Amino acid sequence: MKVLITGISGFVGSHLAEYLLQEHEVVGTIRQRSRLDHIKHIKDIQLVECELRDPFSVEALIANVKPDRIFHLAAQSFVPTSWNSPVDTIYNNAASQINILEAVRRIKPDCKIQIACSSEEYGHVEPHEVPIKETNPLRPLSPYAVSKVTQEFLGYQYFKSYGLHTVITRTFNHTGPRRGENFVSSNFSKQIADIEKGKQPPVLYVGNLQAKRDFTDVRDVVRAYWLALEKGVPGETYNIASGSCITIEELLQRLLALSSVKIEVKVDPARLRPSDVEILLGDYRKFHETTGWRPEIPLDQTLKDLLNYWRSFP
Repeated sequence: MKVLITGISGFVGSHLAEYLLQEHEVVGTIRQRSRLDHIKHIKDIQLVECELRDPFSVEALIANVKPDRIFHLAAQSFVPTSWNSPVDTIYNNAASQINILEAVRRIKPDCKIQIACSSEEYGHVEPHEVPIKETNPLRPLSPYAVSKVTQEFLGYQYFKSYGLHTVITRTFNHTGPRRGENFVSSNFSKQIADIEKGKQPPVLYVGNLQAKRDFTDVRDVVRAYWLALEKGVPGETYNIASGSCITIEELLQRLLALSSVKIEVKVDPARLRPSDVEILLGDYRKFHETTGWRPEIPLDQTLKDLLNYWRSFP
């Protein structure tokens, strides 16, 4: 089977490529400025330079590859960046999605497409609404979240209008080795590793520690993405989550417990957002009942692997 992964050089894309190469041919999109650190160790993947915002480039990609499966992971995915560049975030994520759907519609309509969306779409969640089901109202609180709602609705529209086999996954927080240092679990881990190496004074800077988040290991997530296209119902939306949540403060304490260095914690006002989602706790029963998937890797193992990833750098 020929599989196309957009954003293959990213955090999730690299893990998905490793997972799928066991049995399938994998093609991935990169851009001219893409960093290839995450995939330089992976053999047998075909990389194609493609600007996903350019419809002609995307059409050529789909025509040449003719994929059986597409995992659309490429996006501007960092919430704080979306506050600074709201138009770019929404345009980038929506235009790329439209170009892929249009090209598939014209060239390979039997291709199955997974659209990687986000729990950030839920936004403001009332206390009585947790754990969050797929039927919960979407109240996005960031330009990034709005862009993901747009991607999701485009996927649904192309399913209803043209019969494309689109499956939407709303993934809650996920982490593990290779997670970008801008994301909270990875940022804490990198700071701890840098303090241990003497590259940073023994002070760890944080933002809002009271937010509650549902964390899943990236290696469980990519397994879920594959099952979403193998067993998921086209046009449907599924939560990918662990079904439990902790505060960011507890996440930090678990990471600090893995280090023997004494570290002071300080709040950095620059790390606080204009508005923050108070709690994201996912209910993944719908996906479990459809595919049999459940998370397998404990959070403590995930955090240990993530910290060791940052410790591996000189």
